[in-house]
Parts: sequence; structure tokens; C-alpha cells
Amino acid sequence: MIVDTLANRHLYTKLHPRLALALAHLAETDFTAKAVGNYELDGKNLFVIVNDYETKPREIEPFEVHQQYIDVQYVVSGAEEFGYLPLADQTPSKPYYDKHDYAEFDFESNKQDAAFIALKTGMFAIFFPGDIHMPGTFATPQKVRKVVIKVRI
Repeated sequence: MIVDTLANRHLYTKLHPRLALALAHLAETDFTAKAVGNYELDGKNLFVIVNDYETKPREIEPFEVHQQYIDVQYVVSGAEEFGYLPLADQTPSKPYYDKHDYAEFDFESNKQDAAFIALKTGMFAIFFPGDIHMPGTFATPQKVRKVVIKVRI
């Protein structure tokens, strides 16, 4: 997992060629003007999800993990917290769902091992396969515009 701002995106461009394209797209695009929805950059290899939502309490959200994609989550406006859970010794509450590339882990049985990190306007988080994460939480509801770029590995 990586958490940073776009000013430091150059530090991560050599990790994967499509990750470099994703970070460049975040830096070059005005997402305040984009409509909510999904946009393909390179078919199923690289696509963008623009979403507006209100954060939820962590107690009602599941953790998730992916196998086929790297998640690049960028907060355009607002702020949220995301949970992070190491993969070691964790058992999913719902098995891996190949069609949507995720497995879920419930909060209650994993809360003692979880860490929560603030993600504010202008910050991004990169979640690699195996990084169990819970996006979109906050103690009090917050309005957020977030872009998720899915990068096929």
C-alpha cells in the first residue's frame, strides 16, 4: 500500500507501466468537471471510476481485497478514512468473486488488526493485490468526490 500526493507521483511510475499511465491521467485531468461514471483508458486493462458519495461509519463497511487489479484511489474533494488490514491469517467473510475481482472481510472480526488512515483532497492511495482495504469511511458523514483507477496487473 502507498499513500501520497500527486506531487510525488514520479516516485511510483516504475512500479508498473499502467500505473504510470494512471498517475499521469490523475495529474492531467480535471475531475471536478467530469461526470460520475466509468471511463475506459485501455479497455479492461486500465479504467476510471468517478464517484460522488457520503462516507459511512467503519462499523458497517466491509474490507475488500483484489487479485487482478491495483486500485489507485484519489480524493478530488472532501476527506475520508480508509482501513488497512494485513493479509496474513485473514479469512474472507465472502469468498473471492472473480467477475468483480474482490473478496470481502467483515469489520467486527478484524477490527483489532485494522489501521485507519486519513485520505484528504489531493491525496491518493495505491492498493496492490493482497492489500486488504476499506475505503469511504469517516466517523461523521463527509461528502467526497473520488476517482478510482483500476490497473490490471
